[in-house]
Amino acid sequence: MYLQPIQRSKFRLLLGKNYYTLRKHLQWQFSKEPYAHRQEKEIRPHLYFSHRTPLYRKLKNVDMWLQENKVTNLKIAIKRLNGLVLYPGETLSYWKRIGNPTAKKGYLKGMQLSHGSFIANVGGGLCQLSNLIYWMTLHTPLRVTERNRHSYDVFPDVKRKQPFGSGATCVYNYVDLQIKNETDTPMQLCLEVSDTHLIGAWRGEAALKNNYEVYEKEHWVTHEYWGGYLRHNIIHRKVKNSQGVMIDDQYVTENHAIMMYQPFLEQGELKGEG
Repeated sequence: MYLQPIQRSKFRLLLGKNYYTLRKHLQWQFSKEPYAHRQEKEIRPHLYFSHRTPLYRKLKNVDMWLQENKVTNLKIAIKRLNGLVLYPGETLSYWKRIGNPTAKKGYLKGMQLSHGSFIANVGGGLCQLSNLIYWMTLHTPLRVTERNRHSYDVFPDVKRKQPFGSGATCVYNYVDLQIKNETDTPMQLCLEVSDTHLIGAWRGEAALKNNYEVYEKEHWVTHEYWGGYLRHNIIHRKVKNSQGVMIDDQYVTENHAIMMYQPFLEQGELKGEG
């Protein structure tokens, strides 16, 4: 079912990137979808969900200057997103709001994952922001209309608090994160960078009727015929009303990623050949 990774030439990769970049621009230009664009200073009164992630991590073979540059990149990017109000019927496109993260705009070389390894690329590190927004969105009634999973599982689980695969990778502009407000109330995205954390929240005018609990329903690892391991999981969320009674258990997404490290397997985690 899951095949060995394909090594493509640089020319073919460039050709594919140019094609998908153009296609995304055409989508933005000619789509009838109304995209969110209004940033407002007044903070909405009701907190729907908030989350924070550390800016600095001890990562093997990753120089600290890449993480310092990532922080600079995050500070620039959130200027285009902080206070953004997603009105009913509107869609938030991550890259349409941020734009192309170029050196001319002040972006620096940060860490970027590429085919299971690290490269230093201008604007690198912005996946931390898309990961945060995606995770927060899963705890609201907003609908994720476009999300791309990570193809590689690079780091072993160390003090992981969220399910594996609960983020959203991003590459300008065709690997996008898009979120639509299909409710009848405006929702506001609030973001900030502290000395230690990237902090975010979804807020609104009225209290939510339901609460959401995201969890990993299934998890397994397969040893593939080509010698590597793939990690899989299925993520669901429980929907609870204001009294805490579960009213629904919704499928969210599933992930399948090539493991870039030797797995430490617990009893029952390894399944047969892929």
